[in-house]
Amino acid sequence: MLRRPAHGRDHRQAVSGGRPFAGLRPETILAAAEKLGLRPSGELLALNSFENRVFRVGLETGDAVVLKFYRPKRWSDEAILEEHAFLAELAASDLPVVPAFRFAGNTLHRLRGFRYALFPARGGRSFEGGAEALYRLGALIARLHAVGVRGDFLARPRFDPIASIRRAREQALSSGLIPPVLAAAYAEASRLLAEAAAKAIPRLPSQPMLRLHGDLHRGNILWDDREEALLLLDFDDAVLGPPVQDLWMLPAEDAAHPSPDRQALLEGYRLFGEIADAAFAWVPLLRAVRQAHWVGWIAERWRDPAFPRAFPQLAEPIFWQEHVEDLRELAQALEDPQGPAARA
Repeated sequence: MLRRPAHGRDHRQAVSGGRPFAGLRPETILAAAEKLGLRPSGELLALNSFENRVFRVGLETGDAVVLKFYRPKRWSDEAILEEHAFLAELAASDLPVVPAFRFAGNTLHRLRGFRYALFPARGGRSFEGGAEALYRLGALIARLHAVGVRGDFLARPRFDPIASIRRAREQALSSGLIPPVLAAAYAEASRLLAEAAAKAIPRLPSQPMLRLHGDLHRGNILWDDREEALLLLDFDDAVLGPPVQDLWMLPAEDAAHPSPDRQALLEGYRLFGEIADAAFAWVPLLRAVRQAHWVGWIAERWRDPAFPRAFPQLAEPIFWQEHVEDLRELAQALEDPQGPAARA
């Protein structure tokens, strides 16, 4: 049985290591707000984020804003600005997203070696699913994709499953986390997974490549009680990819038994867009990339203190033994889409 990664980040390409946010002290965060002409009250609340550092900053007016500090060396300035531009384009089309504020014509700012952006503070309840909510969500994603297809990303990546698996392999092997007795087994299993992915891709139904959210799981969706609407969060992984990449993690189902959740999601999507049921044949490949990258992402950032605290299991040999088994099952699922490994 595959052990799926937590619904958090996994499609990662950063090269930074060590303690990239060691100098990000409260006085720096407050100074970043003041640089943009704001008057913070001193109230700071760290929000949930591993890849970047995100803070809710209270203002003297009683309002609040959100400051997002980007992980050094992960994205180029151009890639971050493409994320901001995509959010602004979506907001202009009445999509429920949270675009960055613009100050003096800029959305990306610098202070003391950190790059950061300012966003409105928005809240809501966790997305709980259900047929009606998934129907609405499907329609919303189709509208997002209708905007995404209008343009292109020049600085942000294109979904490349083989390169993604190979990069995760390199991250894990160079991390020093894999017990020596398991290093050869991991190297072999990850190599076989990349080869299985390369063989599987030509068999998959054709999908257009368009601008996507890129990491759309239930943790990046809120229900806004004030607006009585869904709210899509965290476009940090926006990418050029197949539309199903924004859909496959949302239904509660397995590959062998498509659920009413999937049907509700697709019925909503088809109000504004076109997608065939066969697009979900991409799921074993998407799952393999996510599983491999989740581990590679953590391994590469192990020197960031937030990661060992949150993912201590990667320091245990049993984790790597199970991960090697997972990679073998994922490769088998790609080789035999109708077999039991694909349905796990």
